[in-house]
Amino acid sequence: MNDIDDKLAERGLSLPDAPAPAANYVPYVQSGSMLYVSGQISSGTGGPILGKLGETMASEEGAKAAETCALALLAQVKAALGGDLSRLVRVVKLTGFVASAPGFHEQPKVVNGASDLLVALLGDAGRHARSAVGVAELPLGVAVEIEGIFEVR
Repeated sequence: MNDIDDKLAERGLSLPDAPAPAANYVPYVQSGSMLYVSGQISSGTGGPILGKLGETMASEEGAKAAETCALALLAQVKAALGGDLSRLVRVVKLTGFVASAPGFHEQPKVVNGASDLLVALLGDAGRHARSAVGVAELPLGVAVEIEGIFEVR
């Protein structure tokens, strides 16, 4: 087990299999030392985590959904690196999309679910630039989608 696996296990978490793309795109693209990972949707053991923040979900539930996006992002990074997460240098940027009801303004609190987990797992290498955007709808009716940019070696 590597350090990330140990930290995941301490939290009762594990990385899922890297999700396959749902349309005509690739899950990640590496250009030099930068790895661009396509948006990962909120998904748990029962399938996609559906909902709209401020209507059918509270911010805390949204943060848990965002955490699943971070796990899927790391799964894609692991796949891109041939299973060797020790090649991950740092998280550079996340862009989080939150399905939001009118008047809902806690998108940053929701996306913190992903950010907090990455910092817990990676320390300073998990600190990143970020955007948290509210949207009317997301694919499949999911609550959260997050894409990421990572530096790798």
